[in-house]
Amino acid sequence: MQTQLISFVIPCYRSAGSVALVIQEIRDVVAQRAEFDYEVIAVNDCSPDNVLEVLIEEARQDKKVKVIDLAKNGGRHNALMAGYHVARGKYVVCLDDDCQCPMDRFWDLLRPVEEGLADVSMAKYVGKRQQSGIKNLGSLFNDIGATWLLEKPRDLHFSNFAVMRDYIREEVVRYKNPYPYVTGLMYRASARVVNVEMEDRERTIGQGNYTLRKSIALLTNVFTSFSVKPLRLASMVGVVCAGVGFLYLLFTVIWKLTHPLVTAGYSSLLSVILFVGGMIMLMLGVIGEYVGRIYICINSAPQFVVRRTYNVEEREEEPSRQEVSV
Repeated sequence: MQTQLISFVIPCYRSAGSVALVIQEIRDVVAQRAEFDYEVIAVNDCSPDNVLEVLIEEARQDKKVKVIDLAKNGGRHNALMAGYHVARGKYVVCLDDDCQCPMDRFWDLLRPVEEGLADVSMAKYVGKRQQSGIKNLGSLFNDIGATWLLEKPRDLHFSNFAVMRDYIREEVVRYKNPYPYVTGLMYRASARVVNVEMEDRERTIGQGNYTLRKSIALLTNVFTSFSVKPLRLASMVGVVCAGVGFLYLLFTVIWKLTHPLVTAGYSSLLSVILFVGGMIMLMLGVIGEYVGRIYICINSAPQFVVRRTYNVEEREEEPSRQEVSV
């Protein structure tokens, strides 16, 4: 029986105390089925702790552990793209570095993709999630944004624990711009995406790195990288504001004609000016965000910059990145 390779891609940030446990759990789980082999691609996202030293030691002991050391922190999705560029497996898995992804349910997650029922399988966590209120709020807004912009089914949930086929990975890495949204790229490549329900784990090591700023940045990526709907919404809001302004003008004229002794109110006039001015600035901000990202893309800003790698073979394809040294 031919052995099938599974690539596990782990973006690492402030996880010196947990990432080795994640890698060992991957070894233990894959060992349960002899027809599979594994490679672990751990991406150090310029972590301020000693996670790189931990990963290098893992790579020295196990040649199946490959380490990519990034020169600058770019966020989870950029780190995932760095890992996807070197993944060679028939199945490519993304998971977190904090032991919260339930690897004991991995074979359940793989089954729909292995059996050809789906191209992408994602964990859907049931029950109470073990995360902060800010992360829950950010996840809610991101889910609403993906539903509206990507036309994602409402009952489909995106998560950090997912499996995809190799041809989906190949399509994902075709994205060359510096603002990747990996989950959206998966769904754009194939509509055959399913959820597998499972319980997530409570964090026992370290603290979460998810912040409100990161949530807003991710939501901005969703809004500006995959759809022009925000621009269309801006146009609709402009039409509505113009219509409201015209109706208010008619009301003011009629009111003045029927009540000639009434002086026009300063407060109402100021309110209209502030409202219309605020909407104009908002729409200009949306347009400016698009223009700014176009400008950055034209200047060929890299998704990531690799400082060095360990146990990584050269691939024929050229990723959208810059490499300092290997």
